[in-house]
Amino acid sequence: MTVRADISPLSQLLTRIDAVADGATPPDGTPTGFPSLDRVLGGGMRRGDLIVLGGDVGVGKSALALAIALRATGAGHRVELITGEMDVPRILERTLAIEGRTSIDSIRQGSIDDPTRAALGAAALRMRDGLPRISRIPPGGVSPLVELLHHAGDAELVIIDSLQSVPAGVLPLDEELAHAVRALKAAAVDAKLTVLVTAHLPALIAGRPNMRPVLDDFGVRGAVKHHADIVLALYREELYQPAPDQAGATELAVLKNRSGPTTYVDLYFYKEWLRFEDMVDPDK
Repeated sequence: MTVRADISPLSQLLTRIDAVADGATPPDGTPTGFPSLDRVLGGGMRRGDLIVLGGDVGVGKSALALAIALRATGAGHRVELITGEMDVPRILERTLAIEGRTSIDSIRQGSIDDPTRAALGAAALRMRDGLPRISRIPPGGVSPLVELLHHAGDAELVIIDSLQSVPAGVLPLDEELAHAVRALKAAAVDAKLTVLVTAHLPALIAGRPNMRPVLDDFGVRGAVKHHADIVLALYREELYQPAPDQAGATELAVLKNRSGPTTYVDLYFYKEWLRFEDMVDPDK
């Protein structure tokens, strides 16, 4: 008796390859919304992947994570943003600043003129039915968070801000963070989600000659280095060597890419708007 192999998984793989070759987002993918990065990632972020986005204090990790959430949602993908860094009203303030291209300080202080108010109203109208779901990181460590991922419903991408907000304080911090990384990777595979988590860099030593992050800066007993599928790191020279020609210039390094090259892409950060733009393919 001849046993015929099921070729459907191969057919699905060929469909994915054809989609990427034609410039589309893969069927199992979610675009970041930054074309230069999506090209490096083979069309976007894939289900089952754990992506870690790190950087120094104040570099814009939360802003970039929110930008990816907004761009992916705007492209029709289902996104959930789980935050331990800010409450929901603060995230909505940032959302209006990003999409309305308005100073975050003006929004907080209510000091906006009529044209700016109109721009914010238009941005709010555009996003009325296109916001990611926003919730808080549950207390109790990584187990309740993993449970939340398994009940994320129709979500394709879940963004967690940040890794350091997860621990419950019952174990040494490095041990608990390493366990969280492993658990989030397993949850991404089991729940068929893309999981993107922001992270601080505990091993980044202040004042060293080159402050560009490397994999070992993520610390947590090497868990990020070994278990994440993609590791991204933000770097802005102006944080260390302020100069007029450095303002806004941002490198987003792809330090690890399990399915593609390691390189970097150029972004620009409008600090007053908390808005990132792709330098090669900026928004019109």
